[in-house]
Amino acid sequence: MKLGISSYTFPWAIGLPDAPPSSPLTPLQLLEKARDLGVGLVQFGPNLPLNRLAERAWRDLVKQAKSWKIDLEIATTGIDPEHLREQIKFAKKTGAILLKTTPELADGRIPSRVELSNYLHTIAEDLEGEKMGLAIDNSRIPAAELNETLESIRSPWLGAALDTANPLALPQGWQMSVRVLGHRTLSLHIKDFVVHEAAHGMGFSVLGCPVGKGRLNVPWIVESFAALRTQPSVMLESWTPAQATLDETLALEHAWAREGMDYLRRFIPD
Repeated sequence: MKLGISSYTFPWAIGLPDAPPSSPLTPLQLLEKARDLGVGLVQFGPNLPLNRLAERAWRDLVKQAKSWKIDLEIATTGIDPEHLREQIKFAKKTGAILLKTTPELADGRIPSRVELSNYLHTIAEDLEGEKMGLAIDNSRIPAAELNETLESIRSPWLGAALDTANPLALPQGWQMSVRVLGHRTLSLHIKDFVVHEAAHGMGFSVLGCPVGKGRLNVPWIVESFAALRTQPSVMLESWTPAQATLDETLALEHAWAREGMDYLRRFIPD
């Protein structure tokens, strides 16, 4: 398992629609954060897409990543075969070791099981031809459904991107995700969280916290993947809560990244 960060490790620094920072984090600065944290892997997601850079800019970034011995992954949104073919080609140009996608249709809907299977069947040959793995995000599709879809295709180039927090909205817990999708996981996104019961006892709130300080059992997750002999890439991410000022939020986001990485290294040594 190789530790890394993604553009969703620092979403506040990159910029949210209602909270744009005065100096948004750039792709090169995200690479610098990886180097400062001592990790050799960065995943660029839809909130910081490399393919929207000028060709010279992304080629310079790739060159810098190689000089710092940092591997790249590309993440996108969408399941349309033509879109994915474009992303596969771009990922190959950058030397990325993995492509990840959140399976959404053009109108934002989650594809049905039949639609998802058809789209993935269509793209499987392209993945094999380019020797590029594609990880399907589990955030909005039940683990059993995603597992059955991947099983029906049986491509070694297709797998899951397992997020430990996002599927709570399904609702589905992280243990179920690991048990069902662990053997197919290519990319593991670790976020920790706490659950607070409402004062009146009717309902709960789920909030992000530093990795190692919440409900997530990281040792169990690592042991589970070891038992499966599965070696996904591991992205540290967080749901950093807004503070009184954006500057305070950015400082907390950075502090949680450092704290979370220090914790993960206790179980996933580089």
